Amino acid sequence: MKRIVLLALLCLGPSAAAQAQSPPLGEQARALIGAWEFSNADRDKRCTATFSGTPVPGGYKVAFDANCVTLFPFVANIAGWRLPENDNLFLFDAGGKTLAEFSEVEDGVFEAPTPGIGVLFLQNAAAAAPPPKRPEEVAGDWTIAGAATLCELLLSTAAAPGGGMRLTVKPGCRDDIVKLNFTRWRIEGGELQLLPAQGTTLWRFVENDSDNWRRVPESSEPVNLIRR
Repeated sequence: MKRIVLLALLCLGPSAAAQAQSPPLGEQARALIGAWEFSNADRDKRCTATFSGTPVPGGYKVAFDANCVTLFPFVANIAGWRLPENDNLFLFDAGGKTLAEFSEVEDGVFEAPTPGIGVLFLQNAAAAAPPPKRPEEVAGDWTIAGAATLCELLLSTAAAPGGGMRLTVKPGCRDDIVKLNFTRWRIEGGELQLLPAQGTTLWRFVENDSDNWRRVPESSEPVNLIRR
């Protein structure tokens, strides 16, 4: 009987053989079909992975845009994907070896700690948030403002002692802000953060738009960082 099945598959051709070796496409797997953002944790390396229902041996076809191979060379060896019901998402090579294993950490977001590469993410391309701002997009003159102007700053892209980038407080800054001794800034987790030369006190801002960031957590005196 096994010989008859094998002969039948050979007669039907490679595509039929691949389909026979592919696991069934469950509801969760079908939801994956389409374009997804493939990135590192900081999202400063991003490209597109397109999952399809076309069978390949052991799973289904996934295609990466040309930029992916430049950013993540190992994707050149990815031959397919599979997502068994109630299991993780596997990307594997032509020999069936798992190259990355993603678990769904929230709806539509998959995470894969990958040795030698770092943590990789997949999220639906249509639903993905805008990428975090690059320092060069944020550097320049800014005003800290509440009901009135509280302070004026210069954010530089030059490296600062202790990490982050240099921040210069301009004359006329309100005394309570001067005492915080902000000398550094950084972008982390989508936030713009002002940091002192020493210590852990920091001010955190989230983006309203490219020229206006709102301090969080909000207080009785709303504070914004506004580009000059």
